[in-house]
This record gives sequence, C-alpha cells and structure tokens, in this order.
Amino acid sequence: MSQALFSVASGAKYHEERLDVLANNLSNINTDGYKEDKLIFRIPKEDGAKLEKPGVISSLYSSPPVPSGITVDFSQGDLKQTDHPLDLALSGDGFFCIDTPDGTRYTRKGSFTLDQDGVLVTKQGHPVRGEGGAIKISGQDVRIDENGEVHVDGAPVGAIKVVGVMDPNSLKKVGDTLFAPAQGEAEEVKAENVVVKQGFIESSNVNGLRAMTEMIDVMRGYESYQKVIQFLDDVTRRSITDVGKL
Repeated sequence: MSQALFSVASGAKYHEERLDVLANNLSNINTDGYKEDKLIFRIPKEDGAKLEKPGVISSLYSSPPVPSGITVDFSQGDLKQTDHPLDLALSGDGFFCIDTPDGTRYTRKGSFTLDQDGVLVTKQGHPVRGEGGAIKISGQDVRIDENGEVHVDGAPVGAIKVVGVMDPNSLKKVGDTLFAPAQGEAEEVKAENVVVKQGFIESSNVNGLRAMTEMIDVMRGYESYQKVIQFLDDVTRRSITDVGKL
C-alpha cells in the first residue's frame, strides 16, 4: 500500500509542478520577448536494475516520472509592428547584448529607449551593447537597418551587437526577459541568418490556447490523483480499524 501511495503522490506532485509552469507561462502571455518554460522529467529506474548492455536495462521501469528541471523554449514569437524607431525585433536566432552591473545579459526584447545622455538603453536603464561599445544617439531621424547599423540624421553612429549562443540551454532566466549564463560565460557565436527589424517588437511565444487546454488537462489529472490518494487513505484507515476489531 505504501508503494502505491508513494507512486500516486509522486504523480500528483508532477502535475502540481506542471500546473505552476503553465500558470507562469499564461501570466506572461502579453510580456514582450518572453520565452515559454517547459517542465522536463525523467523516469527513474528500478532499484537493482542492471545494465545488460550499455544503455539497455534488463528490468522494466515501474516508478512514475519525476520532474527534473525546467527548459526554455527559444522559438521565435510573433513580431508586432509598433513603428517606434527604438523598438527592435530579431527575425531569426540571436540575442541583443545588454550591459548590467552583474555582467552581460541576453534578451530578445528590443523595447529600447534613451537615457539622459542619449545612450540607447533598456527600459530598466541598462545600456544596449553595440559592436564598439554603448550606442549614443543625438539627433531626430534614427534609422536602423537589417544588419543593426544605426544612422542618425544620415550619419552612422554604430551598430547593434547581435550574437548567437552556442548552447542556449546553458542560459537561465534572471528577470525582465533577460538571460544569464548558468555558469561562467556564455559561448557567443556569430548570429547567422538574423535580421534586425526596426519598429517591431517580438511578442511572447506562449500559445495561449494550447497552454489553457493543457492546464485544464493537468488540473483534471491532479484531481484524479487526489481522489486516488483519498481512496487509499480510506482503505488504510479501514484496514487498521478492522484489524483492531479482530
């Protein structure tokens, strides 16, 4: 009975964590540049299971899947047109580089502005890195081409730095749609086949309909596990009561 209760409780815990991830995704469905989280899990092997060959287990799995972490879906969200000259979106794989007090951060959210010195910054005031450092804009007519080169009143003032990351899964979320290396420094590579689009912003890549449908399914599954737990609890209680009568 204890093994059955453990298995059911583990399944309920897994559904609870899935529900938390889905709820967070839905709460950020309107957050520009947000990347969807996905729960990953593993199937633990039985105690005593032996490997007959490398990667081949001689006994069947009996334990329920257990959550083992969260991965980020870096697929591109829809691009929405704003016509604001300092709004930028990336079409293709790549990240904007942001200089923060904690080091380099990466983002797909290109909702930028200017600080009091005319430096291109994020809404939080962090400088957007250019190919030669920070980009300072002083003028009226700001043009940013598909390569990220910035022209102000017809004169070049720099270029937006856009990079790829060798292993995007090595990045972790640190808030405000920013990503940081999980360990050490990210291995930057040249961004290939990426286009900078001025006057656009990348929307969240969360599919609201799919997430809602999955949430309903998970809630039903969680309720089913609760009912089984209640049933097992009743069976245990009755067993104890009956033994006591004997």
